[in-house]
Amino acid sequence: MRTRKATGAGRTAALLVSPTLLVLTIVVIYPTLMALNESLYGPKGLDPKTGFISSTEPFVGLRNYTGILTQAGDRFWNAFWNTTFFTVVTVSLETVIGVAMALIMHRAFRGRAVVRASILVPWAIPTAISGLLWKWIFNADGIANVLLGHQVLWTADGFPAKLAVVIADVWKTAPFIGLLVLAGLQVIPKEVYEAARIDGAGALARFRHITLPLVKPALLVAVLFRCLDALRMFDLPYILIGAQKGSVETLSMLAQNEASNVRFGPAAAYAVILFLYVFLIALAFVRLLGADLIGDGGAKGRREARSRQRKPAAAPRRAEVMA
Repeated sequence: MRTRKATGAGRTAALLVSPTLLVLTIVVIYPTLMALNESLYGPKGLDPKTGFISSTEPFVGLRNYTGILTQAGDRFWNAFWNTTFFTVVTVSLETVIGVAMALIMHRAFRGRAVVRASILVPWAIPTAISGLLWKWIFNADGIANVLLGHQVLWTADGFPAKLAVVIADVWKTAPFIGLLVLAGLQVIPKEVYEAARIDGAGALARFRHITLPLVKPALLVAVLFRCLDALRMFDLPYILIGAQKGSVETLSMLAQNEASNVRFGPAAAYAVILFLYVFLIALAFVRLLGADLIGDGGAKGRREARSRQRKPAAAPRRAEVMA
């Protein structure tokens, strides 16, 4: 009887999970395998055996990957550094600003609904539109230079271009972290803060010892999503600064550049390398912080507290008994 129930439960679980697995296969697994296969072929060109243009892509094995690391090594490592730089800087700034936004939106004050709506406007704007808006702001005669009082070539190649991309990306996506952290703040019981105030804990102590630990799972999920999104950054620097600008060129832009020049094999190789980079970052993130991502840290603490309560109290010391 128990075996039949287990078999029925297993079939029900497989039936419920099958749509998700089907979508993942179509959207993720199949394109990844196709990109991996395409990366093993070179572009169409002159066939040395016949002297004619080849109508098929020749099989080159791992030559596309070795070419990326040797012939295009400087450009690849520059794009790799830019991708990592944008991820670290933007996600760090967005985390700080997003937490501040969440704390502001969580407070009870008049006009809170208007503040919440206005803070979420940048996140609602499409990235392409956001890139165009910031391109007008960072033009030579734009409002950024007017406010600064001197001319800065924001959309040219160099460090100002990096700074422009960072500012635009933080402005757009910091509300995303703020929204997820706000959701975590709203499930914290008010009694916890009231008890801390009665015990004399100040605002900073309440933030460090109550807010951060309890909102940590939601915050880590937001940071993980933003890291994965920033590693694939393409549209914002492409629209705001332009293509083939060394200071802002990312791995996604390299893949697009190869594909636009009908070099699909090298483009697929860049895409596979970027996929592996994103996958390793996500795997390391989940491995190191997996318990906090699903909120097991608090459950573990509650289990330990209950186990301590079940233990019998220690016998009083002889001196205390005699007293």
